[in-house]
Amino acid sequence: MRLACELARRCPPSETAFSVGAVIVGADGHEIARGFSRESDPHDHAEEAALARAAGPALAGGTVYSSLEPCGERKSRPLTCTDRIIAAGLARVVFAWREPALFVPGTGAERLRAHGVEVVEMPALAGLAREPNAHLLGR
Repeated sequence: MRLACELARRCPPSETAFSVGAVIVGADGHEIARGFSRESDPHDHAEEAALARAAGPALAGGTVYSSLEPCGERKSRPLTCTDRIIAAGLARVVFAWREPALFVPGTGAERLRAHGVEVVEMPALAGLAREPNAHLLGR
């Protein structure tokens, strides 16, 4: 989780999106991929960037560690991060910070649970996830 929070610091700043980092770990505990928001495209989300590097059966039963709750609603693209996680067959999502309703309602955790994905929130690390987003939170 700390690595995901560190990756969020690498995001180009945005006034219209959170800075997020994500790490995907296989069922065997080994890292498969990582990514961060706006890594190669201004509309990339962290989970989306990581999943783009990790297609295939290695994802089945794996875990996504994300600094922010994966999006359950999205304005910039038709597929949400929760849609992508469910489609990839990932079994668990661990996140540090629940998505504030600044841009869209934070519904990712509920959508994931409704599709049988285990969701774990680590609020003790939420401060680390908020740090690269301080410019958005002062509003």
